[in-house]
Amino acid sequence: MKRLRLHHIPSWLKNRYTLTVIAFVVWVCFFDRNDLFSQYSYRQDLKKLEADKQYYISEIEKNKKDMEELMSDPEHLEKYAREHYLMKRDNEDIFLIVEVPAEKE
Repeated sequence: MKRLRLHHIPSWLKNRYTLTVIAFVVWVCFFDRNDLFSQYSYRQDLKKLEADKQYYISEIEKNKKDMEELMSDPEHLEKYAREHYLMKRDNEDIFLIVEVPAEKE
């Protein structure tokens, strides 16, 4: 039987520690639960969530300002109730005008 000759393989690849480190790096980069692709996906999700957080923080600030304005001024409260909840005084009638978009032909 012929003996396998390993003369064409570089010596640093014959070292078991080097092979162990290479196997570990490949495992961590591609096969682990937190591989590179998952980390990229998590990073994208984090950016989206941070953008959502900023949006909701600005909406909360806007709503707090509107709420403070409504609670401090009765005229604003009446205007808001008329526009959003269609409230009216006893001697008034409300007419709603709804615009219908034109149909495409």
